[in-house]
Amino acid sequence: MRLIQVADAARYPRMTTEELRAAYLVERLFRPGQIDLAYVDLDRTVIGSAVPLHVPLTLETDPDLRADYFTERRELGILNIGGLGSVTTDGTDYELSTLDGLYVGRGVKHISFQSRDSSKPAEFYLLSYPAHASYPVSRIEADSIEPSVLGSPEAANHRRIRRYIHLEGAQSCQLVMGVTQLTTGSVWNTMPPHTHMRRSEVYLYFNLNPQDRVVHLMGPAQETRHIVVADKQVVVSPGWSIHAGVGTASYTFCWGMGGENQVYNDMDPLAIADLL
Repeated sequence: MRLIQVADAARYPRMTTEELRAAYLVERLFRPGQIDLAYVDLDRTVIGSAVPLHVPLTLETDPDLRADYFTERRELGILNIGGLGSVTTDGTDYELSTLDGLYVGRGVKHISFQSRDSSKPAEFYLLSYPAHASYPVSRIEADSIEPSVLGSPEAANHRRIRRYIHLEGAQSCQLVMGVTQLTTGSVWNTMPPHTHMRRSEVYLYFNLNPQDRVVHLMGPAQETRHIVVADKQVVVSPGWSIHAGVGTASYTFCWGMGGENQVYNDMDPLAIADLL
């Protein structure tokens, strides 16, 4: 498990492009036949992926966690962005189709991942935060969630938002998680922008063609920067930073949050005209 140390707001204005990418971008995920994990010092977030092929992959603890098993003091959100697969938690199997999710609460000792067809493997995205309370494992079917529709084609930000782990959905200690899909022809996300000092946020961008990119905007409203993001890469957003972006084509992203509260609309809005 590699360590990512996020820079604070004081250091941020002086950072080069390379330094920004090292501090806020998680690459080298979704490698076939492997589990990849990154520990982010911001809110003690763990970001990862599991892509099982012919044999199951087991999520083990890591020496840096100082835990007997991965979810001894943590909770875990899982999203399948690949082919049909399943997750086994303490002997119970949960089948996950594309865009289905699973919440795994604190105290689950065994977690493993399988693909139905190794030629079209499942690709499991993992997002974990510390947990001080235990909640039951919950399977989330994407098709069962009625999306919220925001934006418009005219503003190039028409999108459908599905909330998976939240106060009215799968219950958790602090993790909030969902998926936003942009419709064809729309490329902007989270615009007008907002911040929320009470929660950090993590974006996984996916369903991008190899030649396409998302220009992810970050930073305080009066001192924005950008990070160019490819398919299946993750951006970490501190509470003081906006988190918005525009793509060279339509895309999908998974958003996840951990921190002070779980109220979805707890945001501090910013006007587009105030961005610099």
